Amino acid sequence: MAKVMTKSQVVAHLADKTGIQKKSAAAFLDELASLATKECKSGGQFVIPGLGKAVKANRKARTGRNPQTGEPIKIPAKTVVKFRLAKAFKDAVVPPKKK
Repeated sequence: MAKVMTKSQVVAHLADKTGIQKKSAAAFLDELASLATKECKSGGQFVIPGLGKAVKANRKARTGRNPQTGEPIKIPAKTVVKFRLAKAFKDAVVPPKKK
């Protein structure tokens, strides 16, 4: 499996491709992350065009099992964030199979 790009590698790549300074690219990346957090917290979703959207979802309470003892335990309801990929992005990474 290929190594994952670090934040500094992403910043360097964005700066190189767009012709801006690394400091500006880093500031943009940080601002995008904080905007996504703020919007998802308040509005329930945040869309990054061409990539996908982060959606706040409620997970119901359910019964689970302790894997060691097998005894049932109650898992409380909670709010989670899910990221739904855009169809164009998904198809570009993993082309759909032909029928």
